[in-house]
Amino acid sequence: MKFLDEAKVQIRSGSGGPGCVGFRREKFIEFGGPDGGDGGRGGDVWAEAVAGLNTLIDYRYRQHFKAGNGQHGMGQQRTGRGGADVVLKVPVGTQILEEDANGERLIADLTREGQRVLLAAGGNGGWGNLRFKSSTNQAPRRANPGQPGVERSLRLRLKLIADAGLVGLPNAGKSTLLAACSNARPKIADYPFTTLHPNLGVVGIDGTEFVMADIPGLIEGAHEGRGVGDRFLGHIERCAVLVHLIDATSADPLGDWRTVEGELAAYGGGLAQKPRIVALNKVDALAPGEAETLAGLLRAEGVPVAFAISGVTGRGVQALLRALRAEIDRARAAEAAALAEPGTLAEPGPWRP
Repeated sequence: MKFLDEAKVQIRSGSGGPGCVGFRREKFIEFGGPDGGDGGRGGDVWAEAVAGLNTLIDYRYRQHFKAGNGQHGMGQQRTGRGGADVVLKVPVGTQILEEDANGERLIADLTREGQRVLLAAGGNGGWGNLRFKSSTNQAPRRANPGQPGVERSLRLRLKLIADAGLVGLPNAGKSTLLAACSNARPKIADYPFTTLHPNLGVVGIDGTEFVMADIPGLIEGAHEGRGVGDRFLGHIERCAVLVHLIDATSADPLGDWRTVEGELAAYGGGLAQKPRIVALNKVDALAPGEAETLAGLLRAEGVPVAFAISGVTGRGVQALLRALRAEIDRARAAEAAALAEPGTLAEPGPWRP
């Protein structure tokens, strides 16, 4: 399945049906009076987060969505049928934005499966002439038209939800590690920028599971959009823990670490404050004892190298995953405690236009 993390859509809710001007016409009832029914309500446009999706590719081929219009009211006080709703099914982690005079405005952030938000409400149906009957107007010949639907242009932006995110320069071995510890099968090759879009994998360790995200390699200037890096960084905003992989075969491992950490700090979004585990990767390509020496040199320069691993041979991977599992549990517990503190704002309810 192709990956797409941004899409534009045009939506329109249904218009309400017009009310009916009608009168009773029955034998032996000379002055039957008005009996026109109301028009049906127009359909709504909703967005819903569903499981099993991790791309917005469906919205590349279809961008226009229109709910059904309400039916006309009818005689004998019959209300017209309401228009059919339209539901945009999106992956968990999708943000919905709309442009206004001040730029883009976030109107919904769907972070839980089953979460729904109303994007455009359908128009109310018009009143039939029965509603206008009064003591001074016994036979009104007036009915309201239905309210028009609402049309909006929206942008969908996907930020994947994962427990752990892999970061590093291109060709640091992120995809190899993801493939080694999960059933994910990202493209792997010995040249930079092999990974062109984020990948997710479910990692199992000691009877538990967590979701790991592999984003394409970062380069200097990524936070400004170079190499589309700002979009890639957005996919790890929701991760509880980051795993920073350093290529042990690089000519300048210290410079590599500083580059990636600088991009995380410059991007913002809380990435610089996220817990992280630093691992020296590709140690299988080093001579015996060289990995420990390199790790010691990096620690002396302030790089908190915690593990020396190899995604190819599996060396140190299990220990890394156990430490990662423990760090994820601590981070999620801290998040839950912060939300439970008195004075914490509750999550807003569904947004309605």
